[in-house]
Amino acid sequence: MPQLPPPHAATALPGEARTSDLVHTHLAYRTPYHDERYGLLGVGSSNGMDIGNEHDNVPQPTPLGEIPDITSMRVTTGIAELDRVLSGGLVAGSVTLAAGEPGIGKSTLLLQVLRSIALRGYNALLVSAEESASQVKLRAARLGLLPPTLHVLDSRDVLDIAACVGNVLPSIVVVDSIQAISDPALVGGPGSVAQVRACSDLLAGIAKATMIPFVLVGHVTKDGTLAGPRVLEHLVDTVLIMEGDRHHALRSVSAVKHRFGATGETGLFRMERSGLVEVDDPYEMLLGDRPDPSTPGSVVFPAMRGERPLLVELQALAAQAISQSPKRVAKLVDPSRLPALLAVIDQHAGIASNQFDLYVSAVGGIKVYEPASDLALLSAIVSAFRSVPFPADTIAIGEVGLAGEIRRVPDLERRIAEAARLGFRKVIAPMSTDTRIKDMEIIPIRHVNRAIAYIRSGKLHVA
Repeated sequence: MPQLPPPHAATALPGEARTSDLVHTHLAYRTPYHDERYGLLGVGSSNGMDIGNEHDNVPQPTPLGEIPDITSMRVTTGIAELDRVLSGGLVAGSVTLAAGEPGIGKSTLLLQVLRSIALRGYNALLVSAEESASQVKLRAARLGLLPPTLHVLDSRDVLDIAACVGNVLPSIVVVDSIQAISDPALVGGPGSVAQVRACSDLLAGIAKATMIPFVLVGHVTKDGTLAGPRVLEHLVDTVLIMEGDRHHALRSVSAVKHRFGATGETGLFRMERSGLVEVDDPYEMLLGDRPDPSTPGSVVFPAMRGERPLLVELQALAAQAISQSPKRVAKLVDPSRLPALLAVIDQHAGIASNQFDLYVSAVGGIKVYEPASDLALLSAIVSAFRSVPFPADTIAIGEVGLAGEIRRVPDLERRIAEAARLGFRKVIAPMSTDTRIKDMEIIPIRHVNRAIAYIRSGKLHVA
């Protein structure tokens, strides 16, 4: 296991003096184009660019090949699922933004990370700007032993945070949350664009100078996007998104931006009273309670989470509409694709979908938004409209075009292999599929009308 880097490896200045110097340096940057070493850039010369070449302390570039590789200096979180998403751990000096809906478990997971690092004898600092220190202790007590090297700072002042980092010299800092802290020298309250930009810039500068990894907790809006200025996403090195249904125990953490490894990897956790527990095999939760095979409207789809295929049940329920505006309810599936799929069904299945209220859902708390789920979702909807069950040993994969054609999707072989491992024996896939998997019958189709015919009869004429 890689060792934690010394938190002060990048500087020789001790404690408060170092942090105070960092704070004043970053505050000086708030005045554009001003530096006391070089004078006012753009002022004081005939050509408007007095950049001070005569000064001895002008920064010099470094040959790219001579720069040390910082990816070998990783802080392992001690949580295998999270380390896999982070390609091995938090890189020294990196800044990570962790976002998710309120109550999804962000703070709990990061508290577990801090505890894990502190149990190894390293200083870990939690800046709690939304909860009091006593509230944090109550939540942390559920996790077990509280190590003496786990520190909590109850403050909303970013300058207090900077000074505390200099005193404690932690191996990791978690700020919960970036929207709750502020710089009293600036106009605007916590969460304003100016405050979020300035505070995140200051903390990122400290992280780079001290080689301490920082994790900033961020809020999301109602539509699931990150709150605050877009510059925050550009500033950080990694963006982690935590998802899940608060009414389900399953949680997923994925990296949508990662400068030090692959994006798209997903870690799975189960929420319990004692915290978040890693999930090695999620299928007891995802497929353990599937309805009777004779129930219409249920189709299994192998979704991809990074390099990891996950079989998720898609369900549809159709009921006679009682108004002229039928309901369309989509839960954990992409609502923007639903109207196009219904138009294809109207055109090729001979079903008047406007006569029905329709409810579609991905079961188990896993969000399924990829176009590869089109064929499975369409099959579930047709099955519900016709009140005919979809074969229980069959999965469906493919993107559906507006003309009803079935298009190829990425990672077909990996998806089909995972379905075969779990006992499925047939897969309806695009005509271009050339994958061959043992014990799995590949049923290639070119158009949705073949899938619709398969639902009606259980037999398929390939075309």
